[in-house]
Amino acid sequence: MQRSGGVQRLRLRVHGAVQGVGFRPCTFRLADQHRLAGWIANDPSGVILEVEGEDDDLTGFVAALRAGAPVQARIESLAIEHVPVTGETGFRILPSASAGTATATILPDLATCPDCLADVVDEGGRRRGYAFTNCTNCGPRYSIIRGLPYDRPATTMASFVMCPSCEAEYRDPRDRRFHAQPNACPACGPQLALWDASGRTMDVPDALDAAAAALLEGRIVAVKGMGGFHLMADATNERAVARLRRRKRRPVKPLAVMVASVAAARCFVEVSDTAAALLESAEAPIVLLPRRGVTSPVAPDGARQVAVPVLRLPAVIAPSNPDIGVMLAATPLHHLLTRRCGVPLVATSGNISEEPICTDEREAVDRLGGVADLFLVHDRSIERHVDDSVADIVGDTPRLLRRARGYAPLPVRLAEPVPSVLATGAHMKNTVALTVGHHAFLSQHIGDLDTLESRCALERVSRDLLRLYGATPVAIAHDMHPDYASTSWAERLASELGVPAVAVQHHHAHLVSCMAENGTTAATLGVAWDGTGYGTDGTIWGGEFLLGDAHSFSRVAHLLPFRLAGGDAAVREPRRTALALLHAALGANAVLADAPALPVHVPAVERNLFVRMIERGINAPETTSAGRLFDGLAALLGLCNTATFEGEAAIRLEHALDPREAGAYEFLHIPGDPGGTGPGAPATTNVPGAPGAPGVPGVLDWRPLVRRVVHDMRRGVTPGAIAGRIHNAMVNAIVQQAEHTGCPRVALTGGCFQNRRLVATTAAALRGRGFTVLTHRLVPPNDGGIAMGQAVIAAARLGAPSDAGIAGTVVVPALTSTSIV
Repeated sequence: MQRSGGVQRLRLRVHGAVQGVGFRPCTFRLADQHRLAGWIANDPSGVILEVEGEDDDLTGFVAALRAGAPVQARIESLAIEHVPVTGETGFRILPSASAGTATATILPDLATCPDCLADVVDEGGRRRGYAFTNCTNCGPRYSIIRGLPYDRPATTMASFVMCPSCEAEYRDPRDRRFHAQPNACPACGPQLALWDASGRTMDVPDALDAAAAALLEGRIVAVKGMGGFHLMADATNERAVARLRRRKRRPVKPLAVMVASVAAARCFVEVSDTAAALLESAEAPIVLLPRRGVTSPVAPDGARQVAVPVLRLPAVIAPSNPDIGVMLAATPLHHLLTRRCGVPLVATSGNISEEPICTDEREAVDRLGGVADLFLVHDRSIERHVDDSVADIVGDTPRLLRRARGYAPLPVRLAEPVPSVLATGAHMKNTVALTVGHHAFLSQHIGDLDTLESRCALERVSRDLLRLYGATPVAIAHDMHPDYASTSWAERLASELGVPAVAVQHHHAHLVSCMAENGTTAATLGVAWDGTGYGTDGTIWGGEFLLGDAHSFSRVAHLLPFRLAGGDAAVREPRRTALALLHAALGANAVLADAPALPVHVPAVERNLFVRMIERGINAPETTSAGRLFDGLAALLGLCNTATFEGEAAIRLEHALDPREAGAYEFLHIPGDPGGTGPGAPATTNVPGAPGAPGVPGVLDWRPLVRRVVHDMRRGVTPGAIAGRIHNAMVNAIVQQAEHTGCPRVALTGGCFQNRRLVATTAAALRGRGFTVLTHRLVPPNDGGIAMGQAVIAAARLGAPSDAGIAGTVVVPALTSTSIV
């Protein structure tokens, strides 16, 4: 802003996360402090305001606005223009404008702030014990909004008329509840009720007290929270937790635990400073933390060391797992419940298997009536389901494994506007992405698409994003797999809208997703390792080295293919994959022998059957999957013959490794042949002219590794040492291939890089050799990030500028305070 002296008037257009965060009242106060007249209003693209006053006051105001925005606000762009002086006096907040393209950033649901928590738990005050307390710094946003701009009539709070006291707060520019759209109190806001298993309201003096008492009696309570239901039980009651597992049909997969404070979490898990900050952040995700051992009797408290009592949670919380997923209470309701119970509470998603969580109380009774004994419900509608986010910490760096509450639908900011594309994601861990102008929005976690409920949720979320942003996509992007439910939905929606459906290769989407998050457009070597992805040659990929960008890629190398006896059955029974690895590395006799001297428990009849399937290629598709390789090695070590949830075998292999092990097995590297005459399958590109595309990709042959594993097992080497050598071999193979390819940038992406040991040691080894390493932080490395890559790739194919699709950062503070892995 140039100074010209005297009275001036400026118009400011602010884009970013500026609605529902107290931006207008903050601006009101700043204008008052700087003696400025004018007005401010929300509009579909953000906030627009005009200010009038002396030049020096205007300069000070603009500087203060940039530096002093509310804690949850994120200013992405601020455009300033001079407009004619009007002589206006006073500063006003005007009604929101509804015309225009909806590009304003919708804020995620935010955990209860310290001020509101004090209102709820402190003595006195009209909100003491009120489960729906909030202000402009916290509370529901994404789960209640029905349209933009973000105002109370466009939320599920529209039916609650504020009482005079709440109205006064809402109208007072100096109150932190000034224009807090979900503002309410016990006199005018949502109310709790306790239902029995059949959905009848119970006659109890206090629904919250009765629910807490039921939990302490060992009963299971379905609790309607901010974005859906939790199934809750006393985490210290082994019988109650086991009963929850049986009813939910979740025999082994870990359950999350909710506590009231970091101090309470420290009683049973190790909590670093990074973990504490993440737990206490406004995003408040579930954080995977190591169980506390007997060697950690103290916890830091400033300069002192304070003794912390040890609480041994039952093993049934997370069987055979050294970690526990922990979250702090994120709403006043959960704060009150955890405090009244006084013990950690299991808080798992209110669903069956991998279905979306329930959001409506009547739906919950229908779907969860056989699981929950009681239902703690309320009368504020949930507009869309939002599950808990899940994070872990690699080194000192947090990263998301499931992106939902607290993070969705915050966007990646793109360097240039791109065509509007809707991407329908993958089959597992499904999410949806939408590009609008400079933004790529990633939806909340939807889940696996194996059930009708999940597929219906995919359709709802897709239409919801299009409606919220008033977007008319020019294409619908989807995975190449022809049988995915997300592919079928994309084709139907594309036909309905009269736009093309654009197929995107699975691992290319992984690569570009990682590039987008890291703001990189230059050609990058993507190490895309996961369980399953449909290849351009019609086979199952999963151990890929792809060189490319958003426009094209070449397959420069991959793992040696092997067969999956029984196809999908091998995913559920890793022992089948172990036998396939033995067959390839040692021959049929190693599998058919009555006593192979290995802990792969397969009856002789089945071994004969599996060998015939593998040798004849009958119901035994080939794959290059790194995920299945991990599975097979885990079964070979006797760690997991049958898996009860996706990734269980690989997780057990990671947890088994001895971190002190420095030895490593070896892969045999078979180089690619630029002339197309060497071993392996032909390289593929989505778009002709990919940089440095060879005629034949290289192959990483894992058979020498399997032979050494068998040799060491027969010598009595411990599973921990063998698992460590396996991981070190994987790291060395990646580094060797990166050096062979020669690209200075390497992206580590795909579900296998949820493995903390693998990603940390690989990144360190690559950096030690001068590579720039891209990893995931805010977009999940697993299939939850696929939709982001699909959208950016489709936009690039439709003619977006070559640097437009993948330059930016995700607008979330909690996971960006430290450097990437």
